[in-house]
Amino acid sequence: MAISSSSSSMQDILKQRKYPFIFSFFLLLIFVTFLLISNSQKSPIFVAIDFAQRTSQSKSSIPDNPELNPNTISNENVPLNNSITINPESDVPLNNNYTIHTDSDTLINNELERFAYDWKLCPGPVAVDYIPCLDNWKAIKAIRSRRHMEHRERHCPVPSPRCLIPLPVGYKLPVSWPKSRDMIWYDNVPHPKLVEYKKEQNWVKQSGEYFVFPGGGTQFKDGVNHYIEFIEKTFPTIEWGKNIRVVLDVGCGVASFGGYLLDKNVITMSFAPKDEHEAQIQFALERGIPATLSVIATKKLAFPDNAYDVIHCARCRVHWHADGGKPLMELNRILRPGGYFIWSATPVYKKDEGHKNVWKVMVNLTEAMCWKMVAKTYFKKARVGLVIYQKPDSSSCYENRKENNPPMCEKNHRLNSSWYTPLDICLLPLPTSSYEWPAPWPQRLNNKPLSLSLETDAEEIFNADTKHWAALLSDVYLGGLGINWSNVRNVMDMNAGYGGFATALIDRPLWVMNVVPISGPDTLPIIFDRGLIGTYHDWCESFNTYPRTYDLLHSSFLFGNLSQRCDLVDVAVEMDRMLRPGGYFLVQDTLQMIKQLGSILRSLHWSVTLHQEQFLVGKKDFWRPKDTAKISKS
Repeated sequence: MAISSSSSSMQDILKQRKYPFIFSFFLLLIFVTFLLISNSQKSPIFVAIDFAQRTSQSKSSIPDNPELNPNTISNENVPLNNSITINPESDVPLNNNYTIHTDSDTLINNELERFAYDWKLCPGPVAVDYIPCLDNWKAIKAIRSRRHMEHRERHCPVPSPRCLIPLPVGYKLPVSWPKSRDMIWYDNVPHPKLVEYKKEQNWVKQSGEYFVFPGGGTQFKDGVNHYIEFIEKTFPTIEWGKNIRVVLDVGCGVASFGGYLLDKNVITMSFAPKDEHEAQIQFALERGIPATLSVIATKKLAFPDNAYDVIHCARCRVHWHADGGKPLMELNRILRPGGYFIWSATPVYKKDEGHKNVWKVMVNLTEAMCWKMVAKTYFKKARVGLVIYQKPDSSSCYENRKENNPPMCEKNHRLNSSWYTPLDICLLPLPTSSYEWPAPWPQRLNNKPLSLSLETDAEEIFNADTKHWAALLSDVYLGGLGINWSNVRNVMDMNAGYGGFATALIDRPLWVMNVVPISGPDTLPIIFDRGLIGTYHDWCESFNTYPRTYDLLHSSFLFGNLSQRCDLVDVAVEMDRMLRPGGYFLVQDTLQMIKQLGSILRSLHWSVTLHQEQFLVGKKDFWRPKDTAKISKS
């Protein structure tokens, strides 16, 4: 009876020619079937292992130090940047790209309606290059002594300024890599002082609308490539790009040394203070060469222990023997056991009394530190004196010294965080047996890092993280979010974890500054073990870089913890300062956090798109407010 009744009803519908109803019914049936099928399939993305339980048991990376910056609020343990995993039951295929125009997008618009801020430009003629923690003139003027370069260290204003950085007149989209290594727009970094100051040393020249970088320098009289080859010829064990992968260039000038080492698969962290050599780090970053602003003064550099394969100094004007050798012992701290210090300077070869005295002190100090002189030479044609020291790879030399001077550092204070920590005048303990040097590049990138935890599942977690980022990059980031990766050169990962994001990008013509927040697990040693570069930072403060120096900023589940410690508006202002016009901000986070960020970014006139309810892409425009902020008299 039921079947007969159903057939009769269908015949009645056909007789009455209710074809629109039939068509709608079949569409509904197809749609329901599609939903059932899609819900039964998991996302193609590899799901990362949830680190939350493991990291809740790990020790904090922040030293118990009374001299830490007062803005550092919390040292509680938080998950790694990818501890919130992609939902494998998601009914949105992650390899499809579209902007969601649904309730999620409406919610972001509603947030924007409730968020309003009267943005203004930072005041003053030098505001275009303003770096809040290095240009805090009120704090700098209050410093009683500048003997140890204290005025070049970080002095962050409280509260953080909420003004926006103006653009230089005539600013253009940067010259693309690799052309940018040799030439950049003059209007983007309009500082001709260095051209005049170093005109005889071929650092940089002005040519029409461009600055041109011939590859010269104080010690590079025949060009930087010739100098690099001279080092390897002097000491063949160096093997650029194979045995040596991660280099620190102290007092780098315009970073030509690091720029040309890129051809040999060597990644160099170039650094110098913001000083009378106007805009040298700004030149480096505009060229697309890794660089940061820093100084060896009274605080440790923001790098982990035993990080760099080679540290290089070519007339870097650092008095290594000062204060009992504190600057040189800081190099010893961050130099990998068995690593090399290459010093190219006048005391190596000049015979006048002053230079001879400096050399004598260096000999005594390096011998006391158990550094071995493996090469010393004078390149007559270029008039360059060069010495190469090697740090010991075990503690045996320390144990056999006649005097314990410099003393050994106490083991109980070796927390691997250097943020706002005073310089040591002691030597790190080394392994009792020979130290294992990392695998040759590029195997080093994916091998088990030397500093990885000894817990039984640590290697499994590390490998899962690497696979996760490889899949996410290939299936979502590189093709599905509307980012023009061909315009991306300078990249920053704001919470880098194990460096998986940078690892997945290794074959692209870009470099990544891997930032490890000081409030989370200390994974920066692992990043260096992999042959990548990075630094510690607290995102409640400004970063040590010039404005407009990054093409893409990336974060993965950073802002939930960060919003408990500081205002996201201040973080957005800092991102706007660092990012070039036309640059991208790529964030993976909860929908709630994305709504907050989206509303702030739209108030800054960034274009904002939401993808798959977990990826936000913001693109900075050339917009700047018309009004200028007033300087407070307080």
